[in-house]
Amino acid sequence: MGKFNRLAPLKAAQIFIKNYFPNCDGALLAGSVVRGEATKTSDLDIVIFDDTYRSSYRESLIAYGWRIEVFAHNLNSYQDYFESDFKRARPSLPRMVSEGTILKDNGVIDSIKREAKELLSEGPEMWSTDTINTKRYFITDSLDDFIGCNNRAEEIFIANTLAELVSEFVLRTNNKWIGASKWIIRSLRDYDINFAEQFVEAFDEFYKSGVKNKVVTLADEILHPYGGRLFDGFSLGKK
Repeated sequence: MGKFNRLAPLKAAQIFIKNYFPNCDGALLAGSVVRGEATKTSDLDIVIFDDTYRSSYRESLIAYGWRIEVFAHNLNSYQDYFESDFKRARPSLPRMVSEGTILKDNGVIDSIKREAKELLSEGPEMWSTDTINTKRYFITDSLDDFIGCNNRAEEIFIANTLAELVSEFVLRTNNKWIGASKWIIRSLRDYDINFAEQFVEAFDEFYKSGVKNKVVTLADEILHPYGGRLFDGFSLGKK
């Protein structure tokens, strides 16, 4: 990290807690610096626990040569975020807490880490048959648009939508957590490295050359175990 002309991440985080949150009950350093994946644009993700706080909040600032993201909670508010992350199947806070390096602990961190690890190991709620069919329909709809489109600009954005829908479908139907942005491919790799490579290859070929075959094949393969594409007979909200 020295080549980025800033303090080492752990040292910077420790000084930050001492000077900005000296009275907190606990603090964790999380994110890419903990996973050994930091780049020159990485920031420090710091989770604070302080039972004097009336509610949770998030704050961004720059200190000690680092961009710092603070996620502050009291000893109850984090549980609401755990529940919300569980319902949306994107375990942002549980992952940060689980992987985080302890910066300070007045006896509260172990139990919170245990909760986070239990949630992560449980996985998200299984999709119902109705949800699977709804997702099949929207993938089919986007796939039809993608196949029939001959406008390059429109094709790119349809492909973006397909990438999100397909990744979500394969992860959720296999009881795996999903992600957004860079966490899409990270989640796919956690699920199945071979599938992740196939996924990247299919979309990379389309973006480079405009060839759609591998994207279409990929989508059909993940839909096949659940009945394939769905259009005829699908309804939503009908009573």
